[in-house]
Formats: sequence, structure tokens, C-alpha cells
Amino acid sequence: MAFQTEFKFTLPKGFVDKDGNLHREGLMRLATAKDEIAPLQDYRVQANRAYLVIILLSRVIVKLGTVDHIRPDHIEGLFSSDLAYLQDFYRKINEEGSAKLPAKCPSCGHEFEVDMGGVAGES
Repeated sequence: MAFQTEFKFTLPKGFVDKDGNLHREGLMRLATAKDEIAPLQDYRVQANRAYLVIILLSRVIVKLGTVDHIRPDHIEGLFSSDLAYLQDFYRKINEEGSAKLPAKCPSCGHEFEVDMGGVAGES
């Protein structure tokens, strides 16, 4: 079994590009040390520490719908629920190496895993 370095995700709402196209499916790779250090040198992060997440996500998101080169302005254009989802997804895959969460049925007590990559977009 190969070591997984990229993880699929589905945004709860989706990114709307300048042409009005909705993009919900994406791909995020594991972060490197450089991904976490380099944004600290960015003037936007130095001026506003909260901007760190924007730069960081723009580095690790490989694809968002048909958009292959993610820029900070793409992340800035996300709905707040999508930004929160991506922050959680980033933490999950980088801290635990998996997009799966343990879950338990409240009725029968059955334990199982839920893949965060597919949860947000499913109805």
C-alpha cells in the first residue's frame, strides 16, 4: 500500500469563479515544512496574521473543480463555511494522515469511519 499524500474533498457550498461556475470537488496534498514556513515571509501575513490560512491553503490545494493553479484570491473568494471546512480538513490530513473520522451510530452503537472527503457534498 502506497503512502497517501493527496486527499479528495467536497466543499459544502463551493467556489464560484469569475464566470459564475461552481466548483465543489477538490484535491489537497499534505503540507511540507516549507508550506508552513514560507507564508510567514509574505507581507500580507506579516500585516495580518489571520491571512496565514489563506496563503497556506493556496499552497496545498492542488485542484478545485477545473481550477488547477490555486491562488490566494481563490481562497479569499470562498464562503466562510467552505474556509472552515478546508481548515478542518487540512488539520485532519496533516495531523492524522487520514481524512477519516471515527463515528458511532447513536441508535445501535455500531462503530464505523466517515470519510470527510465525501461528507460535505453528499445529500
